[in-house]
Amino acid sequence: MTKRPGAVALAGGALLALLYPGAAAAQGGETFPREVSGGFASWTTTGTRLADRGVSVDVTAPATRSTAADRAWFPATGGGANPETGDADVELAGAAQLSGTARPLALGGLRLELRDGTGTLHTRTVVGTGARELALADVPLGDTAPAVRTGGVTWSGLKASLTEEGAQLLSAWSGNPFSEGDDLGLLDVTVGTGTGTGTGSAGTAPTPPPSRPDATSGPSATPPAQAQNPEKQRAEPAASVARTDLAAGGEQTVTGTGFEPGDIVLVAIDDDTRHQAVADAEGRISQTFPVYATADEGAHTVALSTVTGERAAATRFEVRPAAE
Repeated sequence: MTKRPGAVALAGGALLALLYPGAAAAQGGETFPREVSGGFASWTTTGTRLADRGVSVDVTAPATRSTAADRAWFPATGGGANPETGDADVELAGAAQLSGTARPLALGGLRLELRDGTGTLHTRTVVGTGARELALADVPLGDTAPAVRTGGVTWSGLKASLTEEGAQLLSAWSGNPFSEGDDLGLLDVTVGTGTGTGTGSAGTAPTPPPSRPDATSGPSATPPAQAQNPEKQRAEPAASVARTDLAAGGEQTVTGTGFEPGDIVLVAIDDDTRHQAVADAEGRISQTFPVYATADEGAHTVALSTVTGERAAATRFEVRPAAE
């Protein structure tokens, strides 16, 4: 039978649309009191079943991967959250690409669903000539409650393990046996919740940040010049460290100012993104981190940046040899 190039291209385009959807629809029709407004989910795979089976994890943009550790970062692009209950449905951009002895396997359309103390990591992938959506991993919340801050929520140390259909997928793809319950690593998730309309309990629910002018509004919607002055006078982001020099093996703290309330701020030490923090109502963040005993003597950098890269700052500190 003669192949029709147009039909082949259409089929390929349909598969790509399924694998990398531009915007996922709300799942189950549930309405959350807070909308997700930016953030990241990090996935660490060191020492997991993937590593044991010789499988490496790479990513496609806009996701990024740390070169110093088996950790990938996926931007949160939509969804909702309920800070009071810890329930959330977070859509993640980019795709994970698994490589090993078999042809690379792309896992796109990533979505983390947290509900009633349990969680599921969903994905879309191509199987044979078709695309399918499946539950890749179970992510139980355990007894750890999410950390709720002004304008943001963080879930830390979520342990992911293969579902039955996730194990079947990886076994068929790699030719190596994977089983339900195999360790897939740790997930840390921080999302901004500054655009929601819900009110949560006193002292715990995040407060929406001040609204920003709509850049697409016409002249009639533009605030008077005097009303714009406070925004124009907002300081640019700045970073500083608690100690300008310290011995290897110590502990350092970086402070950032000038961010927007609710901003998700990534903290990179020497270009290795290790932490994320949520800017408070004053636009400030603080993050403490270890300076390893093996750290090189001399200058080291700490860079702070929002997930969009619109606001950033950096500072330096010196490391001296550890005391004998």
